[in-house]
Amino acid sequence: MHEIKCPHCQKAFKIDEAGYADIAKQVRDTEFERLMRERLEFAEQEKRTAVELAEAKLAQSLHASAAAKEAEIQALQAQLDAYGIEKKLELTESLAAVEKQRDALRNDLERATLEKELAEKSLKERYEIQLKDRNDEIERLRDMKARLSTKMVGETLEQHCETEFNRVRAMAFPTAYFEKDNDARSGSKGDFIFRDSDAAGTEIVSIMFEMKNENDETATKRKNEDFLKELDRDRTEKGCEYAVLVSLLEPESELYNGGIVDVSHRYPKMYVVRPQFFIPIITLLRNAAMSSLAFKSELALVKAQNIDVTNFENHLDTFKTGFARNYDLASRQFNTAIEEIDKAIARLNKVKESLLGSENNLRLANNKAQDLTIKKLTRGNPTMVAKFAELRDADGELAGE
Repeated sequence: MHEIKCPHCQKAFKIDEAGYADIAKQVRDTEFERLMRERLEFAEQEKRTAVELAEAKLAQSLHASAAAKEAEIQALQAQLDAYGIEKKLELTESLAAVEKQRDALRNDLERATLEKELAEKSLKERYEIQLKDRNDEIERLRDMKARLSTKMVGETLEQHCETEFNRVRAMAFPTAYFEKDNDARSGSKGDFIFRDSDAAGTEIVSIMFEMKNENDETATKRKNEDFLKELDRDRTEKGCEYAVLVSLLEPESELYNGGIVDVSHRYPKMYVVRPQFFIPIITLLRNAAMSSLAFKSELALVKAQNIDVTNFENHLDTFKTGFARNYDLASRQFNTAIEEIDKAIARLNKVKESLLGSENNLRLANNKAQDLTIKKLTRGNPTMVAKFAELRDADGELAGE
């Protein structure tokens, strides 16, 4: 509740929020109309002052020239009267020349007067056009305020833009994507993302949208500039080509009220528009992108071909790397096998040498065994000699029997 004191009776009374807002709106509208009236009156007064000053200067100059010529004519007339007949012809010729100059001056004066009238008429028409433009601007602002206070009541700016898009989607953008940006993994997100592609899937255009509204009761008035940096970051993170701020902020700004504002000098491919230019900015950007669609398609084809070539080269490099690795492994295994064979051959040679040495020893042993006789065994051993003698005798007796 708000308490208001009457300026006449000094009586205080209370009103609710709705009544207070209505009174505040009436005061703002009245003040707005008063300021516009004062500006128009001031402009009209400047126009009248400029015209009057120009007329005064022109009239003063022409009258001064005419007065000087008239004085010269009168002086010549006086001289004509004073001179004799022989001078009259000369003076008459001089007078005729001066009168001719006077007539030419009068013609110039008439022409200047006509030009002044035409200039005044042109100036009047120009001011009338400016006045009409101002009146149209006033009506447009009033219409915007009326739509803001009626149509936008209970409906956010985002809902308004979504409704406007869905109204023309089937006819103007049948294959387009236009949805809320719900991806806030990076800590920030826009309001809507628009994407449109051709039948082959090549993207025609993509736009990141941010919608900003501000009620009359808002204490701190924000500016469009405050939201451009974050919008550019959202555009980059979501891979959109363009960024558009649909804004009702700074309602008195002639710059933003004039139409589509290009702010690409601050951030690349970025625009600020009023809600009534929401659909036109999509149409303009899409139509502009359509003209370069053929180049985009060709670029996509070249990229695909480059990717195919790159994949082939990658596969070839992979094959070469794998083959080289396998060859290296096989080569090392082959060398290892050769080394093992060489080692085995060396071992077999040693075994061969050992076997050959054993064979020689066995041959020598066999030779020694062949040369061995009882006589040689018993040499120097009488006992064994006697024993073998007994054995020979016993063998002889058995043979005799």
